Amino acid sequence: MSDKPPVILVAEDDKSVRLVVRQALARQGYSVQSSGNATGLWKLIESGRGDVLITDVALPDGDALDLLPRIKERRPDLPVIVMSARSTLLTAVKTQQIGVFEYLPKPFELRSLIEVTDRALKTNDNTPAPTAHAKIEEGGPIIGRSRPMQDVFKAMARVVNTDLTVLISGDSGTGKELVARALHDLGSRRDHPFVAVNLAALPHEFVESELFGRSMTLSADTASVPPKFQPGKFEMAEGGTLFLDEIGDMPADAQTRLLRVLQDGEYLSIAGNGTVRANVRIIAATNRNLHHLMQQGLFREDLFYRLNVVPLRLPPLRERTEDIAPLVAHFLTQGREDGLPVKSFAPDAIKTLKGWHWPGNVRELENLVRRLAVLHDETIISAEAVEAELSADAPKNTVQVDSLSVSVETHIKRYFDALNGDMPPPGLYGRVLREVEEPLIVATLAITRGNQLRAADILGLNRNTLRKKIKELNIKAGR
Repeated sequence: MSDKPPVILVAEDDKSVRLVVRQALARQGYSVQSSGNATGLWKLIESGRGDVLITDVALPDGDALDLLPRIKERRPDLPVIVMSARSTLLTAVKTQQIGVFEYLPKPFELRSLIEVTDRALKTNDNTPAPTAHAKIEEGGPIIGRSRPMQDVFKAMARVVNTDLTVLISGDSGTGKELVARALHDLGSRRDHPFVAVNLAALPHEFVESELFGRSMTLSADTASVPPKFQPGKFEMAEGGTLFLDEIGDMPADAQTRLLRVLQDGEYLSIAGNGTVRANVRIIAATNRNLHHLMQQGLFREDLFYRLNVVPLRLPPLRERTEDIAPLVAHFLTQGREDGLPVKSFAPDAIKTLKGWHWPGNVRELENLVRRLAVLHDETIISAEAVEAELSADAPKNTVQVDSLSVSVETHIKRYFDALNGDMPPPGLYGRVLREVEEPLIVATLAITRGNQLRAADILGLNRNTLRKKIKELNIKAGR
C-alpha cells in the first residue's frame, strides 16, 4: 500500500479562492495540483494525475460543465466535485446528469468541502455516463440563490430523470407548478404531455370524470348512436406527467380511485375496454397540512404515503429574502420583454422589500414589481414608492368575522360530507380547535416577523402560554 498522500486537482480562476482551497486541503495532508483555466485543467487530466477533481463551473477559457463529459470519458473513475456561484436549477441538473460526485453552491464552508472530498476518496466512483438534457435558459424558470432554494434544486436534480412520485408542499404563491413543470421539462418525459389539473377549482362531483373521463352520449338509443367519450387527464397525460395541484382538496371517492391507480398502475377505461395501463408520472402539490387532514379523516393515510415518495418543501419568500433582489431583476426583465417601462429599484427599496412578510410569496412580489413599473413615473423606484404600495396591500384593521365563521362552517360541512353518513371518531372538538389554532399562531408570528411578545399581545395570550403552544404544535419559532 502506497504511503503517498492523495492528489487533489483544483480548477478555480479566482486566485484568492484557489489559494484558500489549496491551503485547506494541504492542512488535511493532501497533495494539491491546481489550474486557473480549462486548458490547464485538461493537461492535468491528460497526465493521469489526481484522485479527486474539484472544479469551478465558470473558467476564463470555457465552461467546466462542457468539459466534464470529456473528463468522464477519459477518467471514468475520477470523482468530480463542482463548485459554482452560478447557483441555478439548471446548473444543479447538469451536474447531476453529467454524473458529478457532489455539487457545492458558492459560498460554502471549507469544512463542507473537506467533508465532501473525504467522502469522494472513500467512494468508488461509478457515476452514470452523461445523458442528454433539455435546453432551457440559464437562470430560469426558478430563481433562487438562498440556501433553502439550493436544497430544493439539489433534490430536484436527483429525481428529475426518474419516474418517482413527487409531493410538493408550500404556501400559495411559492411556485409549486413552476417546480412541477421544471421536473417535467428537464426530465426524460419532456417530449410527452404535461397535464395540470387544479383539484380545488373543480366541483367534487366532477373530479373523477375529470381524471378518468366520462361518457358524452346523450341519446338513450345507444344502438343507433355510437357512444362518445371525453378522455380524462390520465389519458391525456399518457407518456408524460400529470400534475395534481391542491391534492388536499380531492374528495374521498376520487382519493380511493387514485390510490388504486398508484398501487396497480392501471385504471378502468370509461370506454368499456377493460383496464388501461397508466404510463404517467404523478406530481402532486398542496398548500394544506395533509397530516392534519389525515387526523381529521379527510385524507387517506395510504394515499399520502403513495404520493409522498419524494417530498419537496418550497420555502416561503420570508425565509429566503436574499432571493428578492435577483427575483426583482428577473421580473423587471420579463416586464421589459412584455412592453413595460424600463425601471430599476433603488438599494433602499430592495431593503424595504426584504423587510416585508410576503403573505402572497413570489406571486405577490411579481405583481408588486409589475405594478410599480407601470404606475410610477420615476425610472428608479424609491423605498417610499415601495412602502406606499405595500401599505395599500396591507390588510385593513376591520376584520370580517362573519366571513371567517362562514368559511369554518363550510369546511366542517365538507368534513361531514366526506364521511358518507358515518360518525366521526371521538375528539372532533379538539381536532377542529387545533386546526384553527396552528395557522392562527403561524400567521400572527409572520406579521410580527417572529416577535413572540408582539404576537402574544395580538393573540391575547401570556407569552409563556404562546411559547408552550409553539412547542406543542412544533411551529418554527422564527415564523
